[in-house]
Amino acid sequence: MDQIIHQLISKNIQIPVRQIEKTIQLLQEGATIPFISRYRKEVTGGLDEVQIGQIKDSLDKLTELQKRKEAILKSMEEQEKLTPELRKRIEDSWDSTEIEDIYLPYKPKRVTRAEIARKKGLEPLAKIIMLQNEPDPENRAYAFVRGEVKDAEEALQGARDIIAEWVNENEAARNTIRNTFTHTAAISSKVVKGKEEEGAKYRDYFDFSEPLKRCTSHRLLALRRGEAEGILRVAISPDAEEACERLYKRFVKGKGASSDQVEKAVDDAYKRLLKPSIETEFANLSKAKADEEAIRVFAENLRQLLLAAPLGQKRVLGIDPGYRTGCKVVCLDAQGNLLHNETIYPHPPQNEKSKAASKISHLVETYAIEAMAIGNGTASRETEQFITGIRYDRKVQVFVVSENGASIYSASKTAREEFPEYDVTVRGAVSIGRRLMDPLAELVKIDPKSIGVGQYQHDVDQAALKKSLDQTVESCVNLVGVNVNTASKHLLTYISGLGPTLAQNIVNYRTEHGPFRTRKEIRNVARMGEKAFEQCAGFLRIQGGENPLDNSAVHPESYAIVEKMAKDLRCTVSELIANKELKKQLKLDNYITEKTGMPTLQDIMEELDKPGRDPRQTIQVFAFDPTIRTIEDLREGMRLPGIVTNITNFGCFVDVGIKENGLVHISELADRFVSDPTEVVSIHQHVEVRVLSVDLGRKRVQLSMKGI
Repeated sequence: MDQIIHQLISKNIQIPVRQIEKTIQLLQEGATIPFISRYRKEVTGGLDEVQIGQIKDSLDKLTELQKRKEAILKSMEEQEKLTPELRKRIEDSWDSTEIEDIYLPYKPKRVTRAEIARKKGLEPLAKIIMLQNEPDPENRAYAFVRGEVKDAEEALQGARDIIAEWVNENEAARNTIRNTFTHTAAISSKVVKGKEEEGAKYRDYFDFSEPLKRCTSHRLLALRRGEAEGILRVAISPDAEEACERLYKRFVKGKGASSDQVEKAVDDAYKRLLKPSIETEFANLSKAKADEEAIRVFAENLRQLLLAAPLGQKRVLGIDPGYRTGCKVVCLDAQGNLLHNETIYPHPPQNEKSKAASKISHLVETYAIEAMAIGNGTASRETEQFITGIRYDRKVQVFVVSENGASIYSASKTAREEFPEYDVTVRGAVSIGRRLMDPLAELVKIDPKSIGVGQYQHDVDQAALKKSLDQTVESCVNLVGVNVNTASKHLLTYISGLGPTLAQNIVNYRTEHGPFRTRKEIRNVARMGEKAFEQCAGFLRIQGGENPLDNSAVHPESYAIVEKMAKDLRCTVSELIANKELKKQLKLDNYITEKTGMPTLQDIMEELDKPGRDPRQTIQVFAFDPTIRTIEDLREGMRLPGIVTNITNFGCFVDVGIKENGLVHISELADRFVSDPTEVVSIHQHVEVRVLSVDLGRKRVQLSMKGI
């Protein structure tokens, strides 16, 4: 069975079977995707995280399908309906739709009209009519008028109910209707009477119809949300006439009275059974496809957000801006620890500008502040203008930081554990400051759904969304690596092989014994087994430790190779790392072994060139157009600087310094055809845009990046 599953995965994702087998073996031994892609390239043939993820997902789906097949076979055996032929068909099939179609006639069901008719003894009449040789079925029906059957019409109706069920359970009939849906189905929506005002935001869908195959994921999810909120009635329908004609060809023979009865039964089967069933199937399939697309976009946005450029370990002043309640100000040391907090009131109604400026200037001097982070919410532009107008005793960089999810974090259990003695406003300002220093370390504390990127995240399959986002966070954390002596338990949780318990145990060990001096010492952490150490060691960094390799992505299992290289060159490992000329003298072929191939050796050499390097870009200061404050300041044709805040599959949203983000539709992203916005833009990218239109009533701004 395993061999068949491996071959199916290989065929589906176009990766050789041998690589599939080796990868699955590693996964089943407890290896994580980041570990396999980084440290087992020789075993997998160099598969990357995406390919390994595809293998894992395919394996999970096929394993679930195998369990379903076993349950079906057991059910049919218990009914004594499982023939050798049916068993073979089910065992040989890996198409879930086909398997369910085979099982449908044997599936235990609630009492149906056909079942009631059978109990009345009408199945023999149905068989007679279905043969379509009986010239007078009404007369024949009189023979069945007995017991609960009161007249010939009731007998015929019962027979038709049985025939309708036969048609519905016929595999060929179901595939015929599926085929008609595939080629001709349209998705349509109508507003529920009396809901016009309440559902105004859905007015584009009050009387909507388009071919299902052309309906984009964001439109489909919008329709389904409108349906869930009771605003819209949504239907998926094929060409009914064509569907029925194709069924007639299959079941209706000739033009006699019996054939007329069969035709009526076919009509009933289509309207009452087949169409609703296949419509549900297509609704689920189209929703799953839309979910997959939305989740892909969300995961890519999250990846870009988590890998946003960090400022690094600098002393930061964080500000959560506000009007009436003031601006919450915190001072953080280079490790992100809270040193001081207070509130200033530079804006209306207090307007204490002079007093606030004096306080900020004093804080910058007292705490040797190197940079400031201002949240991008209410009063952000005014606060930025106020802060940049103050004179300081040193050069201070000012950044505007996304505060999406900061309020979620500040009220969370995590924030309460970190700052039990402070209120939510102080915690929020700390989060804003820390996001500037290291977005990844701070954002892992927040449910990814609350970070504010993506589309329709509450409408998609929540289990699939969580799985995808958790994998994305895990991938990003392991790509960057973490300092085991400073990382929070939340960051450590995502490290390959750890999880919540070991992450907490690492923090506890640090607290009790002080900083780790070597990676070997990590083995002493409670419940740290050999497998967990193997999985996590390469992603945990120790800065300033006893072994320079402990601050690199070189795995401890490969230290002996580097030590041999240094020995061959008659130098220390530290000298080898520091001297490029020495490294050039190495012939990597000399270090290939049964377990270590050229891919690992090349990775080692890259790491020795820049040990502990951060793969993220360098942060850049950005400034909005100072003349633009509100939507009323915008004019068509204006060219403005902006920051990409969100990407969807229909375009991207750009902050140009006003409350409302503008939309750059996918057709306006470039002077060429664009099928995927992520080809052109990324989250937090600095862009220049042109204002196409401003709708003051709906607070909508259309932008373009064409010709810029």
